[in-house]
Amino acid sequence: MIDRVLVTGITGFIAKHVALHLLREGFHVRGTVRDMSSTDDLRKTMESNGAEVAGLSFAQADLGSDAGWEEAARECTYIQHLASPFPIAQPRDRESLVPAARQGALRVLEAAKQAQAKRIVVTSSIAAMMYGPGRVGVVSIREDDWSDIEWPHLTPYQVSKTRAEQAVWEWAEANDWKDRMVVVNPGLVLGPTLDRKIGTSMSVIQLMMQGAYPAVPPVHFSIVDVRDLASLHVRAMTEPSVAGRRLVAAGETLSMSEMGRVLREEFSERTKIPYRELPAFLVRLMSVFDRSLKSITNDLGVVPVADSAYVTELTGVEWRSAAEAVRAAGHSLVKFGVMD
Repeated sequence: MIDRVLVTGITGFIAKHVALHLLREGFHVRGTVRDMSSTDDLRKTMESNGAEVAGLSFAQADLGSDAGWEEAARECTYIQHLASPFPIAQPRDRESLVPAARQGALRVLEAAKQAQAKRIVVTSSIAAMMYGPGRVGVVSIREDDWSDIEWPHLTPYQVSKTRAEQAVWEWAEANDWKDRMVVVNPGLVLGPTLDRKIGTSMSVIQLMMQGAYPAVPPVHFSIVDVRDLASLHVRAMTEPSVAGRRLVAAGETLSMSEMGRVLREEFSERTKIPYRELPAFLVRLMSVFDRSLKSITNDLGVVPVADSAYVTELTGVEWRSAAEAVRAAGHSLVKFGVMD
């Protein structure tokens, strides 16, 4: 009997890699989509990347509605919950992303319970772990860290990830499901895209390679290659030692300036790739007029360092270098014509 895995939001950047990894390992995959018209392209993407698609199927379900989730999870042995809103421009209302993220996660959890799934892996973010007052300089991100939800400077995305993950653990406690739960908290996810449809995190590399800005903000990111992240999701699904744990998923930390230098060295013909840094005060001023900059103002003056060695010890998943993830991201954007 081949185990079936439900992958929510399967058209997403990370979810596609998780689905590909699962299919390559012989699992059957059922992916949720909001619009069934996207399934043909996704099937072609999986097939073109070497997956056997006979075991790939789809179910229509939306995080904002109860409809479809019980049917989607039925007969699924494992659940990979990856769907969540991640806008590049932050909305004005700090709570506006919370209902979809929190209620959507709870809908998936209830469906997993009805299906009596053996384990559910929930994708959160280190955004739920690293923000709060007084956190400046080098900040270590550890398993038991939480962003301070009362801190008024949290962005809507940071609020949504924190509240959604808190709700997940509260549900697990109330339903005696902690031993069937694993939460993965990735840093900035880079690496190769599988097709032209890229995620918000990859737009960072896209904009840099297009020379959209003459200089970069003075911010640092803990980076994880999407291929390693997909491996971790699959390992977390069956590894007994990680039940009930939060897994910090990131390796090295790079500044945007360092990322720019990596890209300029790899793509020397693209002379407009920025690497010089803007002053922090200017970024804050610009964020008043450019809401896409709101998402990084809390990162100014902070150097996050992921304390993730325990994840490698528990799962065996090792992290590619951050530079390799940056280079792979750039090459895949060129390959699929995203830069055109």
